[in-house]
Amino acid sequence: MNTQLPIQSSAKELKGKHKQLKALIEAHPFIQGLGASHLATLVDCAMKIQFAPGQLIFREGDVANRFYVILEGKVALEAGSRGASPVLIETIGSGEVLGWSWLFEPYTWHFDARAVEPTKAIFFYGTWLREQCQQDREFGCELYKRVALIVIDRLQSARRRLLDLSYPYGIATENLLLNHLHN
Repeated sequence: MNTQLPIQSSAKELKGKHKQLKALIEAHPFIQGLGASHLATLVDCAMKIQFAPGQLIFREGDVANRFYVILEGKVALEAGSRGASPVLIETIGSGEVLGWSWLFEPYTWHFDARAVEPTKAIFFYGTWLREQCQQDREFGCELYKRVALIVIDRLQSARRRLLDLSYPYGIATENLLLNHLHN
């Protein structure tokens, strides 16, 4: 005979889900090494979420008030093109972070984000986290440093892609061809 009241059972389930969410957050590369109190702050504003293939996660120009850490799956960042199909900017996968516009004014998305395949992620309320960053400067500094590393990585990735487009056979091959033409 089950002697637990429904409320007690629900409280246990919630505690178990909270522990599971904390473990998922703590294990993500973006979060690893964060202090216990800062980890608790992140857990307090997080929830698990899933996206179906083709599902729009956010749209360019909309208010940016959240970010995600990707657990499984892939998300395409796309730029709108006047009347044409969107242009793929980058694909983000497991172990990566989606969205940093919530942290920088004007707090609007600069791209569309769309799930490419079934995707599991953790959603964080960015507006609330910005307030926490202002109240706890140490937390804010740590979060900004981590986001800055992502921004730098994405900029370098974009730079490499632009070079690949400019020199599809590589710079060395391009130089050989130019030297051959001039000799």
